Amino acid sequence: MQTDNRFLPPGLTASLSGPIGNLPESPISDVAMSVFGDPDVVPLWFGEGDLVTPDFVRDAAARGLQAGETFYTWQRGIPDLRAALSAYTERLYGIKCPIDRISVTTGGMQAILLSCQMLLDPGDNVVIVSPIWPNITSATKLMRGVPKYVALDRTTLGGWKLDLQRVFDAVDERTRAIFVNSPGNPTGWVMSSDEQRALLEFARKRGIWIMADEVYARLIYTKRPDGRQVAPSFLEHARPDDPLIVLNSFSKPWAMTGWRLGWLTHPAQLGDQIAKLVQINTSGAPAFLQRGAVAAIEKGDDFVAQMVERCRAGGEQVFQRLSGLPKVTIARPEAAFYAFFSVDGVEDTMAFCKKLAKEHKVGLAPGEAFGPGGTGNIRLCFASGAERLSKGLDRIEAAIKAL
Repeated sequence: MQTDNRFLPPGLTASLSGPIGNLPESPISDVAMSVFGDPDVVPLWFGEGDLVTPDFVRDAAARGLQAGETFYTWQRGIPDLRAALSAYTERLYGIKCPIDRISVTTGGMQAILLSCQMLLDPGDNVVIVSPIWPNITSATKLMRGVPKYVALDRTTLGGWKLDLQRVFDAVDERTRAIFVNSPGNPTGWVMSSDEQRALLEFARKRGIWIMADEVYARLIYTKRPDGRQVAPSFLEHARPDDPLIVLNSFSKPWAMTGWRLGWLTHPAQLGDQIAKLVQINTSGAPAFLQRGAVAAIEKGDDFVAQMVERCRAGGEQVFQRLSGLPKVTIARPEAAFYAFFSVDGVEDTMAFCKKLAKEHKVGLAPGEAFGPGGTGNIRLCFASGAERLSKGLDRIEAAIKAL
């Protein structure tokens, strides 16, 4: 039998799967690896801040570890965590969400991959609102699916808006899902309740799924009329059996990026299928880590509020500094913890970010990493303290002024 040399790595005599062999390196990793190990670089490229996970979360996980919770556990999450997430959903949105609609995952990224494994056959497509964190693109391609993008439009003030009709028009007979990340990474764009309601009604009529990435739901800088500080959610408009899967993560609001814990909210009928996929992929998230997640959900509101105010201050610091530069187009962030801006004269943001890292010692993410609509922009994560941000901004300002 002849070897397929298209996906044959150097030095190996057997080829890889086509989707694996074709996976590109992340442009963000490409920039980071160009200065890997340099302690002088101010790292503002990845989606995490400089705070460690709070003590009360770490202590709860440590107690679980010391209690011997080191064995296989429930594939869809320990009952205590699923019950806590059920109560949390009701507290945030005022809706009932029983535990049979909740499944714990090994991170938000695995939540995306599990959803694609469950929904996609080869040749199916996913309509993706972009610019977007690239994992949904990779997960779609791994399932031999086809990503189809609908880019947000830039407003005259540098913000972002969605033409919902273009999303509807992108759907065809092979579309299995529409993927929406709101609040958005990298843009901070927030989808309105009216837009969510209209998109959900469209999905019902067409018999296709909505995959809603709501990881940044708590990191929003305006309050609702009733005082709640949480972004609009598709869950507020959905019936229990609607074709909706909401993806979430502990990483951002509770400073738990390294814990790799997330969850899915889904129709109860999907529970058995999700359990089987978890068994195949990971056998379930570690039980003692889930104890920390319970503490985050039940005791973490004060920490989340502090995180929101910290990020609000960081976003304002970045906006004030960069908006004062005549070459920069930037909007004041609505949500999440990213500034996504452009610089006049900078078209190749990969080359610019590598130059920033090597010569100016500050790490940013090139817009090319985020798909259509991202090209020509640069992402800065402002989930850090004022001192680190000030140091990074000094270097960015010097680089821009030198253009």
